[in-house]
Amino acid sequence: MQTLGRAEESVHVEATPQTVYDLVADVTRTPEYSPEVDEVVWLDDGGPRVGARFRARNRVEAHPRFSWHNKPIVMAAEPGREFAFARTEACCGTLVWRYRFEPEGTGTRVTESYEVARPVRRIGWFIIGTLGRDPDRMTTMREGLHESLQRLKRVAEADAASSAPAP
Repeated sequence: MQTLGRAEESVHVEATPQTVYDLVADVTRTPEYSPEVDEVVWLDDGGPRVGARFRARNRVEAHPRFSWHNKPIVMAAEPGREFAFARTEACCGTLVWRYRFEPEGTGTRVTESYEVARPVRRIGWFIIGTLGRDPDRMTTMREGLHESLQRLKRVAEADAASSAPAP
């Protein structure tokens, strides 16, 4: 049986910690950089605050017609420093996703990570591997982590460039 455990990756982004935080904390923009998230909406007047909930629709590239919804809850919302949320799915455990933002030179070191807080159950692995056609979820998750950070870098740097004052 598979396990997911924990993974973490970092990238340098030429944008301020606040700019990158604002992008990540506006979860409705997640589809711009996440390879698995198709749509996100806040479930309350929400916005990025601890306890706020949102609804996400996800899919796996190997089987694009297979999608699922989850309702994460914001666990940390420290502007310019950290944004985290936990998503729990029936049979598929609980994962905590975390973004940390640290000033680095003229930009920001962004670290994205996930950690399993409650493991996927046996029936969950059947759903993921058979119905979702994702027999190596750990590799998919780690590749997605890398891809999302590269996309996040492009989007955040484009946002920073478009909001910079003209010379």
